[in-house]
Amino acid sequence: MAKRKRLTPANPAYLGAAPETKSMSPLGPTTLRAPIADVASEASATAALAQMSDELANARSSGRMIAMLDLAQVKMDYLVRDRVAADDEEMQTLIASLRDRGQQTSIEVADLGGGSYGLISGWRRCQALMRLNREDGETRRVLALLRRPAEASDAYLAMVEENEIRVGLSYFERARIAAKATDQGVYDSDKAALLSLFRAASRAKRSKIRSFLPVVRQLDGVLRFPQALGERMGLQLGKMLEEDASFAARLTKRLQEAEVTDARAEQAVIAHALTPEKDAKAPKAKTSAVAYTETEIRPGLTLRDHGKDKRIEISGDNLTPELRHRLLYWLKSQH
Repeated sequence: MAKRKRLTPANPAYLGAAPETKSMSPLGPTTLRAPIADVASEASATAALAQMSDELANARSSGRMIAMLDLAQVKMDYLVRDRVAADDEEMQTLIASLRDRGQQTSIEVADLGGGSYGLISGWRRCQALMRLNREDGETRRVLALLRRPAEASDAYLAMVEENEIRVGLSYFERARIAAKATDQGVYDSDKAALLSLFRAASRAKRSKIRSFLPVVRQLDGVLRFPQALGERMGLQLGKMLEEDASFAARLTKRLQEAEVTDARAEQAVIAHALTPEKDAKAPKAKTSAVAYTETEIRPGLTLRDHGKDKRIEISGDNLTPELRHRLLYWLKSQH
């Protein structure tokens, strides 16, 4: 018989103990990831980054991105401004607000390339910031919305709409921006400019603005306080300029000789020039009645100050019964 071979028990120490999984990594046990998981993670991160880039590009192109610009980068004369002059009291109020609270509303600019931006709206805010920088020596920057007007007419429309909403424009200023936009070739005619820039206005209001166009065309630069010209006097002046070709020259001469220093004096000269010759030869007591200052407080509300007569009149489409009641209540409360 063949001898049987005796088998010995297996030696557990022969292969050595398997290392603990905890000791293989200081962060604990690890698991192997399939290559497809890494690919999916990288693809997700790339997609998120692309989406963010697209959103930023869309925000920039649609005018929703606010940029911080140096004032030197902003071209103030990109458009002919519709505001003839800034009221000093209003400017001081704006400066105080910017000093205390900072800029609360962004200006609007168009990217001209090369780090330069054309101002569409926000001229007063820029002027106030520049004054503050000169006063305290700081270098304040301006918050700006980047707009992309398709055409120059869109930029002019944005400027007019912003000022109409925030501060209101005088009839002279409305007519002036329409005339200047036409002169610059933005519109083919004054009529086209009026229909585009003041599309939200009523037909009657656009007609009144059109009546101020002769005043702008013939007396812009001659009148020192045109923004204070009231609706009624402006309409009379526009009509006279259309009917009498020599009237502008006569009025210019009178204004130069009078050397007016304020709106009241200037309007007194205009009122006297508008008086027919037969009335101009009447006694002084009668001619003094036309020496008044007419100011458009806001659209649809005009104040006429008769000066020496110690009399003022407030009239207009927006003089509602409620406003009349509030004015009377306020006057009675004064001491």
